[in-house]
Amino acid sequence: MPIYVDADACPVKSEVERVGTRHRMPIFIVSNGGIRPSENPLVTSIIVAEGPDEADKWIAERAGPGDIVITSDIPLAARCVEAGAQVLKHDGDELTSANIGNILATRDLMTDLRAMDPFRQGSGRAFQKADRSRFLTALERAVRRCSQ
Repeated sequence: MPIYVDADACPVKSEVERVGTRHRMPIFIVSNGGIRPSENPLVTSIIVAEGPDEADKWIAERAGPGDIVITSDIPLAARCVEAGAQVLKHDGDELTSANIGNILATRDLMTDLRAMDPFRQGSGRAFQKADRSRFLTALERAVRRCSQ
C-alpha cells in the first residue's frame, strides 16, 4: 500500500516521508522535475515527461484500493477516489466518494467564473501551520485505515 504524492508545489512532502517511513510504506514522489531526490530507501522519485497532467496520469494509472494519494488537483483526486484510493489534500481535507462530486463541480464553477472575469484572481488563503498539523492527523488516520 504505497503513498503517491503529486509533488509539484506540494508543501507537505517531508511530512509524508516522515509518516510513511514510520509505517514502512513505499512513497512515490511524482513530479516534472526540480525536486531533490530523497536518500530514504522507501522514497522513489518519479520524474515524468514535461507536459500538462503527466504526473497526474502517472499517479492515476497506478492508484487503487489501499493506496493513499496526496494531491490538491481535484480531477486527479476524482480519478483516484473512483479507483478506490484514499485521497488527501495538503491541508488534511479528505476527498471521498461522498464529497468529490460537489468539490469537482465547485472547481469547475470557479474556473468558469475566472474565465468570465480576468481580474478575478487568487486561489484562497496561504498554507498555514494549522494546515500542516491537520494534514499530519489526516495522513495518520488514512495509514491506519489502510493497515486494517
